[in-house]
This record gives sequence, C-alpha cells and structure tokens, in this order.
Amino acid sequence: MSRTRSKTTTGQPQQVGDLVARFLDKSGLGARVEAATAMTDWARLVGPQIAAVTTPTGMSEDTLFVSVATSAWMMELNLMKGELMRRINAGKKEGRIGHIVFVIAP
Repeated sequence: MSRTRSKTTTGQPQQVGDLVARFLDKSGLGARVEAATAMTDWARLVGPQIAAVTTPTGMSEDTLFVSVATSAWMMELNLMKGELMRRINAGKKEGRIGHIVFVIAP
C-alpha cells in the first residue's frame, strides 16, 4: 500500500493535538466535535442542582437531547431553555447548540 505525504509535512515530528485539529478542520468535523462538548461539560455548564436531575443522552446535528428525572423538572427546564443554551454556547464560534430537547428518563 502506497502512502503519500502531505505537502505541508516538514518531516519533523508534530504534536498529535495539532494533527488532530488540522484533520478536524479539513474534514469539516470540527464544529460537530465542538458541539459534542456540551455533553461532557453539561454538569459544569448547568450547575449541580440541574445536573443532579438530568443526563445529556445524545446529539443529532445541532440538537442536544437531555434526559430529565421528572415532568416537573422538565417543565422548569423548558422555561429555562434560552438561558441554558446561552450558557452552553458561550464563547463558541463553531459547534453551537441550536436546540435542546428534554425527555423524561425511562
């Protein structure tokens, strides 16, 4: 199998993080990876009280799905949706969340 080198390769060792960042930018996946950080950062972004009754369960395009412990909390979170989205998207240029869908936990 033949492998060709990119014209930008200098032959010098490169940091893996730099290589991954370039790959994500070139492949167009950077924004999706950035959006997915909403799941890993959820507890920090929403605070301990909300994090105790919610679990982010998935992403689809620009929509974040969040499981909620009770219907009362789901109603409250739907009222807070705008503020939660501002917190999640703060400082992001790419990978912004466009929608949050709350569902009752099974």
